Amino acid sequence: MKRVVAALALAALALPSAAFAASDQTDEGKGAFISDEWELHDWIPIHLGPLNLSINKAVAYLILGTIVSIVIGIVFMRVKVGKDPTRRQALGETIYEVAQVQVAEQGLPTKAIGRWFPYVASLMVFIWTVNMLGFVPLPLSDETVTIAGLEVPTLAIFAATSTLSVTLALALMTFVFTHVEGIRENGSVAYFKSWIPDVPKAMLPLIVPLEVLGQFMRLISLSVRLYANMLAGHMLILTFIGLIFLTSWVVFPFSVLLATVFYLFEVVIVVSIQAYIFAALSAIYIGSAIEPEH
Repeated sequence: MKRVVAALALAALALPSAAFAASDQTDEGKGAFISDEWELHDWIPIHLGPLNLSINKAVAYLILGTIVSIVIGIVFMRVKVGKDPTRRQALGETIYEVAQVQVAEQGLPTKAIGRWFPYVASLMVFIWTVNMLGFVPLPLSDETVTIAGLEVPTLAIFAATSTLSVTLALALMTFVFTHVEGIRENGSVAYFKSWIPDVPKAMLPLIVPLEVLGQFMRLISLSVRLYANMLAGHMLILTFIGLIFLTSWVVFPFSVLLATVFYLFEVVIVVSIQAYIFAALSAIYIGSAIEPEH
Protein backbone atom coordinates (compact mmCIF):
# COMPACT_ATOMS: atom_id res chain seq x y z
CA MET A 1 0.00 0.00 0.00
CA LYS A 2 2.83 2.40 0.85
CA ARG A 3 4.40 1.75 -2.53
CA VAL A 4 1.11 2.55 -4.25
CA VAL A 5 0.76 5.84 -2.37
CA ALA A 6 4.36 6.80 -3.18
CA ALA A 7 3.86 5.92 -6.85
CA LEU A 8 0.66 7.99 -7.05
CA ALA A 9 2.35 10.95 -5.38
CA LEU A 10 5.28 10.78 -7.78
CA ALA A 11 2.90 10.48 -10.74
CA ALA A 12 0.95 13.50 -9.55
CA LEU A 13 4.18 15.47 -9.39
CA ALA A 14 5.36 14.33 -12.78
CA LEU A 15 2.15 14.87 -14.75
CA PRO A 16 2.52 18.65 -15.05
CA SER A 17 5.94 18.15 -16.66
CA ALA A 18 4.62 18.79 -20.15
CA ALA A 19 4.29 22.43 -19.34
CA PHE A 20 7.82 22.54 -17.95
CA ALA A 21 9.21 20.80 -21.00
CA ALA A 22 7.62 23.43 -23.19
CA SER A 23 9.16 26.27 -21.21
CA ASP A 24 12.53 27.88 -21.89
CA GLN A 25 15.62 26.14 -20.54
CA THR A 26 17.27 29.33 -19.31
CA ASP A 27 17.10 30.54 -15.73
CA GLU A 28 14.98 33.44 -16.93
CA GLY A 29 12.55 31.01 -18.55
CA LYS A 30 12.28 28.93 -15.37
CA GLY A 31 11.41 31.93 -13.26
CA ALA A 32 8.97 33.18 -15.84
CA PHE A 33 7.16 29.85 -15.88
CA ILE A 34 6.61 29.80 -12.12
CA SER A 35 5.39 33.40 -12.08
CA ASP A 36 3.09 32.74 -15.06
CA GLU A 37 1.27 30.08 -13.05
CA TRP A 38 -0.42 32.86 -11.04
CA GLU A 39 -1.32 35.04 -14.00
CA LEU A 40 -5.08 34.83 -14.48
CA HIS A 41 -6.08 35.10 -18.13
CA ASP A 42 -9.69 35.71 -19.09
CA TRP A 43 -11.32 32.58 -20.49
CA ILE A 44 -14.79 34.12 -20.80
CA PRO A 45 -14.52 37.93 -20.64
CA ILE A 46 -17.21 39.60 -18.52
CA HIS A 47 -16.59 43.30 -17.91
CA LEU A 48 -19.11 45.62 -16.24
CA GLY A 49 -17.46 49.01 -16.45
CA PRO A 50 -14.32 48.89 -14.28
CA LEU A 51 -15.51 45.62 -12.71
CA ASN A 52 -13.90 42.47 -14.11
CA LEU A 53 -16.15 39.44 -13.59
CA SER A 54 -14.47 37.28 -16.21
CA ILE A 55 -14.23 33.50 -15.91
CA ASN A 56 -10.60 32.52 -15.44
CA LYS A 57 -8.58 29.68 -13.96
CA ALA A 58 -9.26 30.67 -10.35
CA VAL A 59 -13.00 31.00 -10.97
CA ALA A 60 -13.04 27.58 -12.65
CA TYR A 61 -11.41 26.03 -9.57
CA LEU A 62 -13.91 27.81 -7.30
CA ILE A 63 -16.84 26.50 -9.34
CA LEU A 64 -15.39 23.00 -9.24
CA GLY A 65 -14.73 23.35 -5.51
CA THR A 66 -18.34 24.38 -4.94
CA ILE A 67 -19.65 21.36 -6.82
CA VAL A 68 -17.32 18.93 -5.02
CA SER A 69 -18.19 20.47 -1.60
CA ILE A 70 -21.89 19.95 -2.28
CA VAL A 71 -21.24 16.36 -3.35
CA ILE A 72 -19.21 15.73 -0.16
CA GLY A 73 -22.04 17.07 1.99
CA ILE A 74 -24.69 15.01 0.22
CA VAL A 75 -22.74 11.74 -0.09
CA PHE A 76 -21.15 11.68 3.38
CA MET A 77 -23.78 13.43 5.50
CA ARG A 78 -27.15 13.12 3.77
CA VAL A 79 -27.38 9.84 1.86
CA LYS A 80 -27.73 6.74 4.03
CA VAL A 81 -27.60 3.26 2.55
CA GLY A 82 -28.67 0.38 4.81
CA LYS A 83 -29.25 0.27 8.57
CA ASP A 84 -25.73 -0.52 9.75
CA PRO A 85 -23.14 2.29 9.92
CA THR A 86 -20.57 2.28 7.13
CA ARG A 87 -17.11 3.79 6.77
CA ARG A 88 -18.59 6.48 4.57
CA GLN A 89 -21.12 7.38 7.26
CA ALA A 90 -18.41 7.31 9.95
CA LEU A 91 -16.27 9.72 7.91
CA GLY A 92 -19.25 12.04 7.44
CA GLU A 93 -19.92 12.01 11.19
CA THR A 94 -16.26 12.79 11.85
CA ILE A 95 -16.37 15.82 9.54
CA TYR A 96 -19.60 16.99 11.16
CA GLU A 97 -18.19 16.50 14.67
CA VAL A 98 -15.04 18.49 13.91
CA ALA A 99 -17.13 21.33 12.46
CA GLN A 100 -19.51 21.36 15.42
CA VAL A 101 -17.30 20.59 18.42
CA GLN A 102 -13.91 21.98 17.36
CA VAL A 103 -15.10 24.97 15.34
CA ALA A 104 -18.65 26.12 16.14
CA GLU A 105 -18.85 25.29 19.86
CA GLN A 106 -15.36 26.63 20.56
CA GLY A 107 -15.96 30.02 18.94
CA LEU A 108 -19.68 30.72 19.00
CA PRO A 109 -21.94 31.33 22.02
CA THR A 110 -24.56 28.61 22.54
CA LYS A 111 -27.45 30.78 21.35
CA ALA A 112 -25.70 31.51 18.04
CA ILE A 113 -24.62 27.97 17.07
CA GLY A 114 -27.89 27.18 15.29
CA ARG A 115 -27.63 30.33 13.19
CA TRP A 116 -23.92 30.29 12.31
CA PHE A 117 -22.93 26.62 12.38
CA PRO A 118 -23.99 26.12 8.71
CA TYR A 119 -21.74 29.00 7.66
CA VAL A 120 -18.57 27.99 9.51
CA ALA A 121 -19.05 24.30 8.62
CA SER A 122 -19.58 25.11 4.94
CA LEU A 123 -16.56 27.42 5.05
CA MET A 124 -14.35 24.67 6.47
CA VAL A 125 -15.47 22.05 3.94
CA PHE A 126 -15.27 24.47 1.00
CA ILE A 127 -11.77 25.75 1.80
CA TRP A 128 -10.53 22.20 2.43
CA THR A 129 -11.96 21.09 -0.91
CA VAL A 130 -10.48 24.01 -2.87
CA ASN A 131 -7.13 23.52 -1.16
CA MET A 132 -7.15 19.79 -1.93
CA LEU A 133 -8.13 20.32 -5.57
CA GLY A 134 -5.05 22.53 -5.82
CA PHE A 135 -2.86 19.44 -5.44
CA VAL A 136 -4.70 17.27 -7.96
CA PRO A 137 -3.36 17.58 -11.54
CA LEU A 138 -6.33 18.82 -13.58
CA PRO A 139 -6.70 20.02 -17.19
CA LEU A 140 -7.50 23.55 -16.02
CA SER A 141 -4.52 25.56 -17.20
CA ASP A 142 -3.66 28.27 -19.70
CA GLU A 143 -1.05 26.02 -21.37
CA THR A 144 -2.18 23.69 -24.15
CA VAL A 145 -0.75 20.65 -25.89
CA THR A 146 -1.71 19.24 -29.29
CA ILE A 147 -3.15 15.72 -29.18
CA ALA A 148 -4.49 14.15 -32.39
CA GLY A 149 -4.71 17.59 -33.96
CA LEU A 150 -6.66 19.07 -31.03
CA GLU A 151 -5.31 21.61 -28.56
CA VAL A 152 -6.19 20.52 -25.03
CA PRO A 153 -5.15 22.08 -21.70
CA THR A 154 -2.15 20.51 -20.00
CA LEU A 155 -2.45 18.96 -16.56
CA ALA A 156 -1.42 21.38 -13.84
CA ILE A 157 -1.71 21.96 -10.10
CA PHE A 158 -3.16 25.29 -9.01
CA ALA A 159 -4.96 26.33 -5.83
CA ALA A 160 -7.49 29.13 -6.09
CA THR A 161 -6.63 29.96 -2.48
CA SER A 162 -3.08 30.82 -3.57
CA THR A 163 -4.66 33.91 -5.18
CA LEU A 164 -5.08 36.85 -2.80
CA SER A 165 -8.33 38.05 -4.39
CA VAL A 166 -9.97 34.71 -3.56
CA THR A 167 -8.87 34.57 0.08
CA LEU A 168 -9.70 38.26 0.50
CA ALA A 169 -13.25 37.62 -0.75
CA LEU A 170 -13.66 34.75 1.73
CA ALA A 171 -12.29 36.88 4.57
CA LEU A 172 -14.55 39.78 3.55
CA MET A 173 -17.63 37.58 4.04
CA THR A 174 -16.58 36.79 7.61
CA PHE A 175 -15.69 40.46 8.21
CA VAL A 176 -19.12 41.67 7.05
CA PHE A 177 -21.04 38.91 8.86
CA THR A 178 -19.13 39.66 12.07
CA HIS A 179 -20.12 43.30 12.25
CA VAL A 180 -23.64 42.82 10.91
CA GLU A 181 -24.29 40.18 13.57
CA GLY A 182 -22.68 42.32 16.27
CA ILE A 183 -24.95 45.26 15.43
CA ARG A 184 -28.03 43.02 15.09
CA GLU A 185 -27.43 41.40 18.47
CA ASN A 186 -26.31 44.42 20.53
CA GLY A 187 -27.41 47.50 18.64
CA SER A 188 -25.04 49.78 16.78
CA VAL A 189 -24.19 52.08 19.72
CA ALA A 190 -23.53 49.30 22.23
CA TYR A 191 -21.58 47.26 19.70
CA PHE A 192 -19.19 50.01 18.60
CA LYS A 193 -18.87 51.15 22.20
CA SER A 194 -17.63 47.65 23.07
CA TRP A 195 -14.58 48.32 20.90
CA ILE A 196 -13.39 50.95 23.40
CA PRO A 197 -11.52 49.40 26.34
CA ASP A 198 -11.79 50.69 29.90
CA VAL A 199 -8.81 53.06 29.96
CA PRO A 200 -8.24 56.63 31.15
CA LYS A 201 -9.91 59.18 28.87
CA ALA A 202 -6.57 60.78 28.06
CA MET A 203 -5.53 57.59 26.29
CA LEU A 204 -8.67 57.27 24.16
CA PRO A 205 -7.29 59.29 21.17
CA LEU A 206 -4.51 56.73 20.95
CA ILE A 207 -6.45 53.58 21.82
CA VAL A 208 -9.55 54.07 19.66
CA PRO A 209 -7.69 54.27 16.30
CA LEU A 210 -5.70 51.16 17.29
CA GLU A 211 -8.89 49.25 18.11
CA VAL A 212 -10.46 50.23 14.79
CA LEU A 213 -7.27 49.25 12.97
CA GLY A 214 -7.31 45.94 14.85
CA GLN A 215 -10.74 45.13 13.40
CA PHE A 216 -9.44 45.64 9.87
CA MET A 217 -6.30 43.68 10.66
CA ARG A 218 -8.53 40.65 11.21
CA LEU A 219 -9.55 40.93 7.57
CA ILE A 220 -5.93 41.07 6.47
CA SER A 221 -4.75 38.27 8.76
CA LEU A 222 -7.51 35.90 7.64
CA SER A 223 -6.87 36.43 3.95
CA VAL A 224 -3.07 36.66 3.98
CA ARG A 225 -2.56 33.62 6.25
CA LEU A 226 -4.42 31.28 3.89
CA TYR A 227 -3.02 32.91 0.75
CA ALA A 228 0.61 32.89 1.92
CA ASN A 229 0.56 29.26 3.09
CA MET A 230 -1.00 27.92 -0.10
CA LEU A 231 1.19 30.10 -2.34
CA ALA A 232 4.39 29.08 -0.57
CA GLY A 233 3.51 25.40 -0.73
CA HIS A 234 2.77 25.47 -4.45
CA MET A 235 5.87 27.49 -5.24
CA LEU A 236 8.06 24.99 -3.38
CA ILE A 237 6.46 22.05 -5.17
CA LEU A 238 6.77 23.72 -8.58
CA THR A 239 10.39 24.58 -7.84
CA PHE A 240 11.28 20.99 -6.98
CA ILE A 241 9.39 19.71 -10.02
CA GLY A 242 11.47 22.12 -12.09
CA LEU A 243 14.63 20.74 -10.52
CA ILE A 244 13.53 17.22 -11.48
CA PHE A 245 13.37 18.03 -15.18
CA LEU A 246 15.77 20.92 -15.56
CA THR A 247 18.88 19.76 -13.68
CA SER A 248 21.48 17.01 -13.98
CA TRP A 249 20.90 13.38 -13.07
CA VAL A 250 22.91 13.87 -9.85
CA VAL A 251 20.24 16.20 -8.41
CA PHE A 252 17.33 14.14 -9.76
CA PRO A 253 16.90 11.70 -6.77
CA PHE A 254 17.03 14.54 -4.23
CA SER A 255 14.55 16.61 -6.25
CA VAL A 256 12.10 13.70 -6.47
CA LEU A 257 12.44 12.98 -2.73
CA LEU A 258 12.01 16.60 -1.62
CA ALA A 259 9.16 17.23 -4.06
CA THR A 260 7.32 14.14 -2.80
CA VAL A 261 7.89 15.09 0.85
CA PHE A 262 6.62 18.63 0.37
CA TYR A 263 3.69 17.39 -1.70
CA LEU A 264 2.58 14.91 0.97
CA PHE A 265 3.17 17.47 3.74
CA GLU A 266 0.92 19.99 2.01
CA VAL A 267 -1.81 17.45 1.17
CA VAL A 268 -1.88 15.66 4.53
CA ILE A 269 -1.26 18.53 6.96
CA VAL A 270 -1.37 22.07 5.53
CA VAL A 271 -4.61 21.68 3.54
CA SER A 272 -6.63 20.59 6.59
CA ILE A 273 -4.97 22.92 9.09
CA GLN A 274 -5.58 26.02 6.97
CA ALA A 275 -9.24 25.14 6.39
CA TYR A 276 -9.71 24.52 10.12
CA ILE A 277 -7.95 27.74 11.18
CA PHE A 278 -9.94 29.91 8.77
CA ALA A 279 -13.28 28.44 9.90
CA ALA A 280 -12.33 28.50 13.61
CA LEU A 281 -11.21 32.14 13.49
CA SER A 282 -14.39 33.06 11.62
CA ALA A 283 -16.43 31.46 14.40
CA ILE A 284 -14.38 33.26 17.08
CA TYR A 285 -14.76 36.65 15.38
CA ILE A 286 -18.53 36.25 14.96
CA GLY A 287 -18.87 34.97 18.53
CA SER A 288 -16.89 37.87 19.95
CA ALA A 289 -19.16 40.31 18.10
CA ILE A 290 -22.29 38.66 19.51
CA GLU A 291 -20.95 38.71 23.08
CA PRO A 292 -18.30 41.47 23.18
CA GLU A 293 -17.91 41.21 26.97
CA HIS A 294 -16.41 37.73 26.51
